[in-house]
Amino acid sequence: MATAAAQQAGYLPSSADYSRAVLNILGDLTEDRARMRDTHRAMINILTDFRDEKERLQRTQRAMLNILQDVDDERRQRQDAEQEVRQINSHLEERVSLRTAQLELANQELDGFSYSVSHDLRTPLRAIQGFSSILSEDHADALDDEGRRLLGIIVDGTRRMSQLIDDILAFSRIGRLDITTRRIDMARLVHSVIDELVREAKCPNLSFDVVPLLPAVADPATIRQVWVNLIGNALKYIGRNETVVIDIGSRVEDGQSLFFIKDNGVGFDMQYADKLFGVFQRLHGVDDFAGTGIGLAIVKRIVGRNGGRVWAEGAVNVGATFYFTLPAEENSHG
Repeated sequence: MATAAAQQAGYLPSSADYSRAVLNILGDLTEDRARMRDTHRAMINILTDFRDEKERLQRTQRAMLNILQDVDDERRQRQDAEQEVRQINSHLEERVSLRTAQLELANQELDGFSYSVSHDLRTPLRAIQGFSSILSEDHADALDDEGRRLLGIIVDGTRRMSQLIDDILAFSRIGRLDITTRRIDMARLVHSVIDELVREAKCPNLSFDVVPLLPAVADPATIRQVWVNLIGNALKYIGRNETVVIDIGSRVEDGQSLFFIKDNGVGFDMQYADKLFGVFQRLHGVDDFAGTGIGLAIVKRIVGRNGGRVWAEGAVNVGATFYFTLPAEENSHG
């Protein structure tokens, strides 16, 4: 009766209200369950992504370890290679030093041999020259034309032999000379050589075109001999040109002072250019042009001892140009 009174008074819910409340609760439980399933699936996805990320991280880690291993292997290989190169270089330096010492000794022995042989040849040569002179001066009337011709050949041969001995001695002395380098006023040196050689030249139509020359750092005495030989060589091979023009100039090339002398003489065939600077190498006959074939070899040896190099270009009946380099003034310090 109390319940009925309460229901009538509006204080207690009806069974329909209970049903609706239960349904609401069940609905909320269904939604919570659905949300839990979604959350569960999300967690599973997160765990799956985490597992995939972990696998990727592990693969990356393995790749990094492989890279580090390769780098370490490469480093060890490089160190081994560097050590091997150092050993090879050390061995090579020892061999080069040994070969250089052997070459220097051989050159010294060759120079000494050349000097001794050339010096010893002078005694019999003087005897031949002396007796030839006696025959020519005191007994020429007793000789017929053929005898005088043969005596002339002997005199001419002894003169050439004497010049050859002088040139061999000069060539051998270059290897023993003390090279003293200093700044050279090349223009002044060249003009002094020209003045000296022109007085002896038998060419009336001879002209020199000397442009301002660069200074160089070398041994003045030996470089003077270079110019004497090169200018003398140009004058010797003038050929049959009515007008002889010799150009002398210089320029900077590869940090060195380069000098050249160009003539319009008989020239030479470039296929024989490698023979020009060899000892006793001649591209022309003795009867055509005087000389012993040592002058250019002396030039090459002097230039080499002064830290330069020499070469030539030419063409037959066109002319020849000789080049040589020397240390430039700005590169001589330090």
